[in-house]
Amino acid sequence: MPVNLLDLDRGGLESLCQELGFKAYQGRNLLKWIHKHGVVDIDAMTDLPKRLREKLRQQTEIRLPKIVFEQPSLDGTTKWLLEIEDGQRIETVYIPEENRGTLCVSSQVGCALECSFCSTAQQGFNRNLKVSEIIGQVWLAVHRMSAEQSVTNVVMMGMGEPLANFDAVVSAMDIMQDDLAYLLSKHKVTLSTSGIVPALKALRQATDVCLAVSLHAAENPLRDELVPINKKYPLEQLIPACREYIKGDKRRKITWEYVMLDGVNDSNRDARALIRLLEGIPSKVNLIPFNPFPGTAYRCSPAERIEEFRQRLRRSGLIATTRKTRGNDIDAACGQLVGKVSDRSSRQLRMAMRNR
Repeated sequence: MPVNLLDLDRGGLESLCQELGFKAYQGRNLLKWIHKHGVVDIDAMTDLPKRLREKLRQQTEIRLPKIVFEQPSLDGTTKWLLEIEDGQRIETVYIPEENRGTLCVSSQVGCALECSFCSTAQQGFNRNLKVSEIIGQVWLAVHRMSAEQSVTNVVMMGMGEPLANFDAVVSAMDIMQDDLAYLLSKHKVTLSTSGIVPALKALRQATDVCLAVSLHAAENPLRDELVPINKKYPLEQLIPACREYIKGDKRRKITWEYVMLDGVNDSNRDARALIRLLEGIPSKVNLIPFNPFPGTAYRCSPAERIEEFRQRLRRSGLIATTRKTRGNDIDAACGQLVGKVSDRSSRQLRMAMRNR
C-alpha cells in the first residue's frame, strides 16, 4: 500500500527522501508544498527533481479525509463531517471569533472513556486516528478558509481522548507547529485530556503545547461518576502530574474544563472544593454550560447559578470564565460531536445491560 505523505512529519519526509536516493532537504521542500501551500499534486511541486517526483508518484500518495458535508451555524461556526478510510466518520469544528479562528480537531473515532455527560462517549469507540487523519482535518480547514477566516488556534478537543492516541497526536501537533507547515506556536495548540496520568507525564517530555484538563468535579466520588478514568487515575495522581507539566514556566497555566450540571456539581460546596483543589496551581477555570443530547438525564445549570459559581472562584483569586456556547444549533458544541462510529468496544453492550 502506498505511503500516505500526510502520515509523515518533517523528520519522516527527510528520511523518505534519503531512502529514495535524494537529499534530506527535499523532504523539507515536500513538507512545505503539502502543508504550507496546500499542494497535493506531486507534479506541481516544481522545485523537486523530476526523478524524485516520479518515485513519489510510484510509491506514495496524499490521501485526505473526504468531506461528506459542511454545515454552517447561525453564529458562524462550521462543522465538517469527514469520512476516513474504512468508511468511518469523524467531526471537525471551526469556531470564528473576533481576533482568532479556532479549529477543534478529533483524535479518535468515538471515545472509550465513557464520560457520562458527553454525547461522543455514548457512541462507543472504534479506533485511533492516524497522523494523516488528524493533520488532514487541519489541512482541509486551513485551505478552505478565506483570509478573513484563518485558523489561528487548534484545540485537540474533538472526538476521542488525545492521550490515548499519543504517538499520532504528538506527531500531528509537531506538524502544526512546524515553521514549514502551519507555523502555530505552542501557545496556539492545546491538548485536552481527561487525565491519563502516565501519558500526561510522557507528554511533558515530548512537547510543550498548552494543556486543558477535563476536570468537572473536585472530589473523587463525583468525578468517578462523571469521568470514569478517575477510578484508575484519581485526583491524587492527576493534580501533581498537572503541576509538573507546567513546572519551570511561570507564564503557563492549566485550563480546567468544568461542565456545569444542574444539581450535580454546581453547588457552593462544589465551588469551595474546587478552590481548595486548585490552590497554588497557575490556573484558568473554563465553566462550560452543559449541552444536552438525546437520552441524557443531565440538565444545564441555570445561568444565574453558573455566574454565582464563577464569581466565587474569582473572589478566591482564580481566573474563571464561562464558555460561550457555539454551534449548538448544528450539534457542534462541546460534548455534542458524534460522527459515525462502528463501535468495537463493549460500550453499547454495557449500556444495554445497565438499562435493563
